[in-house]
Amino acid sequence: MNNQKISVIEKVGYSLGDLAANLVFQTLVTYLAYFYTDIYGLKPEDASIITLVVGLIAGFGFNPLIGALADRTQTKWGKFRPWILFSAVPLGIAALMAFSTPDFSYKGKMIYAAITYTFLLLLYASNNLPYSALSGVITGDMGERNSISSYRFVAVMFSQFFVQVFMLPIILSVGNGDKAIGIEIVMTWLAIIGSIMLLITFFTTKERIIPKPEQQSSFKEDLKDLFKNKPWLIMLSVTALIFITLAMKGGSYVYYFNNYVDETALKNFISPITSFFDSIGMNFFGEDAKSAGFGLFNAGGIIMMIIGITFSKGFADKYGKRDVFIASLFISTLFVLIFIFYPPKSVGLMFLSQICHGFFYGISTPILWAMIADVADYSEWKTNRRATAIIFSAMMVGLKVGLSIGSALVASIIGKYGYISASGSQHIVQPETVATGAKMLVSIFPAIPFFLACGLLFFYEINKKMEVEIEKDLAERRK
Repeated sequence: MNNQKISVIEKVGYSLGDLAANLVFQTLVTYLAYFYTDIYGLKPEDASIITLVVGLIAGFGFNPLIGALADRTQTKWGKFRPWILFSAVPLGIAALMAFSTPDFSYKGKMIYAAITYTFLLLLYASNNLPYSALSGVITGDMGERNSISSYRFVAVMFSQFFVQVFMLPIILSVGNGDKAIGIEIVMTWLAIIGSIMLLITFFTTKERIIPKPEQQSSFKEDLKDLFKNKPWLIMLSVTALIFITLAMKGGSYVYYFNNYVDETALKNFISPITSFFDSIGMNFFGEDAKSAGFGLFNAGGIIMMIIGITFSKGFADKYGKRDVFIASLFISTLFVLIFIFYPPKSVGLMFLSQICHGFFYGISTPILWAMIADVADYSEWKTNRRATAIIFSAMMVGLKVGLSIGSALVASIIGKYGYISASGSQHIVQPETVATGAKMLVSIFPAIPFFLACGLLFFYEINKKMEVEIEKDLAERRK
């Protein structure tokens, strides 16, 4: 019963939940710092404080609470699916509020930003944490989990593709140059679409792994089990490090293209691509070379990530998740680090490095969450008690802490290099030092956490041999 194969419909339905959540998450990663400094008009240091403080409160406060509550939820729909159902619409509303630009005083803007960002992270935890934990109870078959993760992260890549490739040109287009109006219109539609997809996830999935009554434990026992779980401690740290890099790198590209990349060289490089789209009546990118280049740069990386994801399951099944994760993450980091050597006119090399990074990072992407589901199995294997959501909530702490630190570092570091905030359609000439800061933010700074994560994974003990042993033992117990 516990090793049932999962239908394609259920895998697709499950993956739509991550597509929806990432319409929010990828917007936070890519545009939060930029939104606060260039659209909402906050100073970089104030934006940094809000993202860091609220993010840490949400990470250490909301996630353990939601995890404990989800593990103890008992309904006819299961433990985790009801959370997806009842948070779907509120999450969309929270995302719209967080990216709105009411006309308040500067102090009022800071208070509004802090409140709406807090509200958004609370709803995101209430939705995405049970959603992530759901992957650990849909099936006990680790091969099927690898497959589910691959479906899930192809959906993530589609969401990321839209946000990082088309969102900025669409914002400029629908707002007629006013980014504040444009982002509110775009977020309204994303809220509606995302809520519908989350409801589809609820109706198409099923929870199959149900803990026995004698496996129930107290919150104190769950926490005690966590801190005895070495693989969990390692994955918590790895998750935080990975999302520090993703937030730092993803949030810095818009500054990199606006302040470092040579506009003439960029225009010459992308003109054959934009001309082709123009010739077939698909003018996605408009006349702004920097926003078009930014979109196409992200597009190349995401397309190659999707291709990389398709190799992930085969490699993980053959060599084990840990070893494949280390290798792919390490190689992908080299293609981040290399950006430090490129002058502003080396646009072709920038694009080439981005697509190489995308391919190798794509291999690692589904493996992270499949490994966390394995950590839940490891805990059950060791303690004979299953607490899926609390383990995933701890990983969400790592995610939120990483996102908060990474986003705060973007705003803080670019501010240290002299960046001057703008708002709406306002244009400001930045100091020359900003270009240096932007280059550091897409190369040296984000490479450090990735390399640290690779080092930590050598101490992660769940290799291919142990995966097979755990799966076999748990299958026998669950009979």
